[in-house]
Formats: sequence, structure tokens, C-alpha cells
Amino acid sequence: MFDLTGMTALVTGASGGIGSAIARSLASQGARLALSGTNAAKLRAFREQLNDEHAPKDGTDHVEITCDLSNPVQVEELVPAAIDTLGKLDILVNNAGITRDGLMMRMKDEDWEQVMQVNLNSAFRLMRAATRPMMKAKFGRMISITSVVGTTGNPGQMNYAAAKAGLTGMTKSLAQELASRNITVNCVAPGFIRTAMTDVLPDDQKAALNGRIPMGRMGEGGDIGAAVAYLASREAGYVTGQTLHVNGGMAMI
Repeated sequence: MFDLTGMTALVTGASGGIGSAIARSLASQGARLALSGTNAAKLRAFREQLNDEHAPKDGTDHVEITCDLSNPVQVEELVPAAIDTLGKLDILVNNAGITRDGLMMRMKDEDWEQVMQVNLNSAFRLMRAATRPMMKAKFGRMISITSVVGTTGNPGQMNYAAAKAGLTGMTKSLAQELASRNITVNCVAPGFIRTAMTDVLPDDQKAALNGRIPMGRMGEGGDIGAAVAYLASREAGYVTGQTLHVNGGMAMI
């Protein structure tokens, strides 16, 4: 697809369904990864699997860095830790996210604040931390995983949709600040993607979801991984401030 040999990447939420697919896609193209997440055991198991499947070509290993994105102190330490371990940071992928769904009239302050902290505030801090070393290197790729609902909205997800829309606005602003330094800043916005959570849905709910998608099916994690690999590549050097929608035609934006 795209040759990322010699490039390094930090992926948050790396052991989840979409996160692991992104990690596999980047690693399969030759990048060396720092995998971040909150579950140390799950993260370690995935790192070992990734090393078996797609070990870096330079004889090193992928690494894992446990980080709780709801903790601002840990977030501030994540990019420096990744650079210390990898030697440099070429690609930052803000993938981690949480949901605290509920109708607005019943949504508690903590439901709003937790989603903002993990989905938006941590991405801001990570992008800020990555900016200086990327500017010094005169190269960088920042990619945030947003969502179709950040554009269309979704009942019961006001907090989540607001955070994802915020990521898009933040991306466009930073893209303008860093474009002259050969650093691109973009988003990938998934639609309905098949994960372990969607696999357990009743068949009638799956059918209802698929009925909203012109392609008649949910996407796969690899679809998102491929989009991220493209935006991370040198070939995407003239693409910045954009949102790549990957939703099977569900929302044609």
C-alpha cells in the first residue's frame, strides 16, 4: 500500500477494535509503533502479537506505554515517553475514545466531562506535545479518529458528537498553523464499524443498522486502518486539514 519503513507512530487506544486495526495497518507498512492504552495486560498481549505478525524491519520491537487519558499528568508524559522509546515521532494517531450516552435532559455533568477529557482534551494535549518535535524534524503526521456523528449528530450522544466535532475544528486550525513545516493534520471519520460490541447485537438491530448504509453492511476495522495508513504516508503530503469519511455512503459529506 504505502511504505512507512523507518517511520515511527504513537497510537492511542491501540488494543481496541479500531485501534488494533490501525496499528496492524501501520505496522504492516513498516512503521515502528508505540502502542498506548489503559489495560496493561491487554496492551502487552497485543504488542507481542503485533511483533509476531509485523515486526519492524530494523530488528527492533514495537513497544507499549500504558496511559490513562483521563489523567492529564499521564497524558502530558505520553509523547515524551514515546519519543524516548522510539527515538523520534513521525505519526500521532488520536484514536482512543469513550462514550457516556444518554439524552441531554438526563446527562450528568460527569458524563459530559469524562467524554470531553478523554476524547477531546487528551487529543489537544498530545497534539501540542507532538508539535515541537515534529517542527524540529520538519515532518509529521497527526491523525485523529472522529466519527460520522461529529458531523451529523446523533440522539443520546450530545457529549460524544460535540467532542468529535471539536476534534475536527481543532484539526483544521492546527493544520493551518503547521502546513508550512511539512506537518499534516487530518481526521478519519468512521461510520458503523464491525467490532466485538456490534457482533453481540441482536440480528434485528444489525439489520436496522445495515439498512441505513447504502453498501448494506458495516465497515471493518481494516477500512479505517487503510485510511490512516494513507494519511500517514509520504504520498499524502499535500493533504491537510481534511476529514476522510469512511462510512459506506451512510452520510455523503
